[in-house]
Amino acid sequence: MPTRIEIAADPVRDRCVLITDHLSPRRLPGPPGVVRVALVAAGALLLAGDQVRIEVVVSGPIRLEIVETAGTVAYAMRGSSARWDVAIELSGGASLSWYGEPFVVSADASVTRSTAVHLEPGCTAEIRESLVLGRYGEVGGTLHTQTRAWVGADLLLAEDLDLSPANRTGWAILGQARCLDTVTALGHRLPEAPHTLQLEGCGSIARRLVDQQHESDLGRVSEAAERTPITH
Repeated sequence: MPTRIEIAADPVRDRCVLITDHLSPRRLPGPPGVVRVALVAAGALLLAGDQVRIEVVVSGPIRLEIVETAGTVAYAMRGSSARWDVAIELSGGASLSWYGEPFVVSADASVTRSTAVHLEPGCTAEIRESLVLGRYGEVGGTLHTQTRAWVGADLLLAEDLDLSPANRTGWAILGQARCLDTVTALGHRLPEAPHTLQLEGCGSIARRLVDQQHESDLGRVSEAAERTPITH
């Protein structure tokens, strides 16, 4: 059973269904028109053989803000591997803000991450993903990521990254950086700025390559988005 967050806008009281698996979603106080949900680890994560799946479904003119209470560490897996899969569906003018904490891939860990986002036209999502290859002083393990996003039937974003030790040090990938910090906007665009890629469709990717995650300034993008009022 996956971790599941299901939100439906309602004129009287927004409906919220939360299902716990590897992660426990817990509702937080929020202003009108916004549902805030914290993700709390329900046990040790991320270990060899773990298959984490998070499903997020939001319908109606409401914004869901997902808050991670702590970063995640993928520990040494001794030849085994783990998965971390996210599936998101937004409809009816829904909006999602999810600013993830660092996801650290320790030495000898092997992880595959996938994110699939389906938006109806008029919906928006903004997702921050901070990937850190290794704890301090380590050469991090292997990480493969896959991201797909659709607006209606149109594919907006398709990206696959091989962040294994042998490949990620190439100049076109990470070079000497240890951290890959990304804010992805779907259904709307981030402001024009250096290191921000405007997609052919309505979306943007802002990205920083840094040695230490705290050196990235993408937190400012996240903070500004959290202050943006609901316009649906």
